[in-house]
Amino acid sequence: MTKGDGVQHQQLDPEFDVIVVGSGAGALLAAIRASDEGFKPLVIEKTELAGGTSAISGGGIWIPDNHDMPKAGLRDSVEQAFAYVKACAKGLASDERVLAYVETARHMARYLSHIGVAYRCMPHYSDYYPSVVGALPGGRTMDPVDFNASRLGLDGLSLMRPTNPGQLIFGRMNINAFQARSMLVRERKSKFMLLWIMARYFLDYPWRNKTRRDRRLTGGQALIGGLLTALRQRDIALWLQTPLQSLVTENGRVTGVVVQKDGQAITLRARHAVILGAGGFERNQEMRESYLPQPTDQAWTATPPQANTGDAIRAGAAVGGQLHLMAHTWGVPTLFVPKEEKFRPMFVERSLPGCIVVNARGERFLNESGPYPEFQQAMFANHASVGGDIAAWIVFDATFRANYPIGPLMPASAVPDSRLRKSWLHTVYWKGETLQELAGHIGVDPAGLVASAARMTEFATTGKDLDFDRGGNVFDRYYGDVHVQPNPNLAPISQGPFYAMKLFPGDIGTKGGLMTDRDARVLDAAGQVVAGLYCVGNNSASVMGPAYPGAGSTLGPAMTFAFRAIAAIKGQPLPLERVDLLEPVS
Repeated sequence: MTKGDGVQHQQLDPEFDVIVVGSGAGALLAAIRASDEGFKPLVIEKTELAGGTSAISGGGIWIPDNHDMPKAGLRDSVEQAFAYVKACAKGLASDERVLAYVETARHMARYLSHIGVAYRCMPHYSDYYPSVVGALPGGRTMDPVDFNASRLGLDGLSLMRPTNPGQLIFGRMNINAFQARSMLVRERKSKFMLLWIMARYFLDYPWRNKTRRDRRLTGGQALIGGLLTALRQRDIALWLQTPLQSLVTENGRVTGVVVQKDGQAITLRARHAVILGAGGFERNQEMRESYLPQPTDQAWTATPPQANTGDAIRAGAAVGGQLHLMAHTWGVPTLFVPKEEKFRPMFVERSLPGCIVVNARGERFLNESGPYPEFQQAMFANHASVGGDIAAWIVFDATFRANYPIGPLMPASAVPDSRLRKSWLHTVYWKGETLQELAGHIGVDPAGLVASAARMTEFATTGKDLDFDRGGNVFDRYYGDVHVQPNPNLAPISQGPFYAMKLFPGDIGTKGGLMTDRDARVLDAAGQVVAGLYCVGNNSASVMGPAYPGAGSTLGPAMTFAFRAIAAIKGQPLPLERVDLLEPVS
């Protein structure tokens, strides 16, 4: 047996059939599916809480041709989805792997429903690149159906990582994706919806007397809550605070793991396979500096501290696994909020009308309403072009401030400046009576900022952004204000006082990791399978290549390839159905 770390080890029995490293959505789905296929699995997690980044996510999954689309009158096909993802991947993911994903994702989604984790499609949420061949204006992204935490139980809930503060109303009440959009874009029903959410929470005395956490789980909490419930129903072992140290190999095959448990290094054997699903490396500053574009800082990420430090990526590489896409992240602009454990991602607020994003020259350099990965990449490109601080500023006026939430700020109509935390001024937000005064506070060229705001005001009048075509496609408009015309993403920036918030080129994970095949088997530098080793989620190199085809492009593949991995481990790999799509087109 090869362990190679020089530590005295204790052999622990019993053995397990499949050992899963990590406890995010892909890892938990792998363990549940393994149990349903007759295996004895073990899940190990390095932190004290289960759920990983999945638990703090929106929980969305990108599932082409899913079972819920026909109910919304939508049509899709494997052929159309394959063309779209292939174009997005730009040759950085194999066609076989792309086809395996778009074919199997719908079957995985049905399996989720079977085990008690229900999803529904979002009919109007567009793919992120509407102009790319094969894109659809809605339906492929699915949102978790609300989940009753009493099914998991208080003891199970206490083991699950809580959600982000930004996904809660008043720091307490969960909200799903449909409700969040309704409130952001100020649909007429949104006020009644908010009253219902608040009444339901505060009147639930039996539950609130036991815990502050909402009984109604949404988003990533609903996903992980449902998966943990399924895990517990099957009596699958979950070991928390059990970090992976290394993989064990025998005769070129991975046969187990070395973990740290209760202060001891323990060797665990896996009769059939080890599945790595422990996330990326975004919390590892050394790895960021080695692989990612510069400058880079692990503090900018929106994922849990102490997690996702690349341990399982390094362990896989140590037994011959090939690394791929290591310079790429799932980018998103983030902002700092004092006393919160991690930076907050800004997914959608920047799409609302009446704001602009500028660099140190006070100049716009992107479409504020575009996909968040492109937003982050535009920050790096702008930094390379003009230099200076890589951070950017989102600037908005009093009208925006009154009507919309942004970051931790609720609309001023509900929470005026006088009720904001005093410590947030000049840390979370900056304020000036004029644009010139605001520019002085944030170190931005005043003339440039005034000119940019004036130009946006002109665009708002005509409804056409002549610089970046903001609001020019169905994706941009999804989070536009339905009351603003002619363009729901454009409004004047003219009413003082004026505000700014500082944005960093953050992420919700890294995209690079171990190269895998269509069944999630880890490949070596020669493209050969590393026997006994599988990898899913951000632990592996993304099937989406450098792109982010739609909301749910992380969790969808994580669980889909976990689903395929178990079939392969059982000796019944799922065949590709549309191999004709892999043939070269003459």
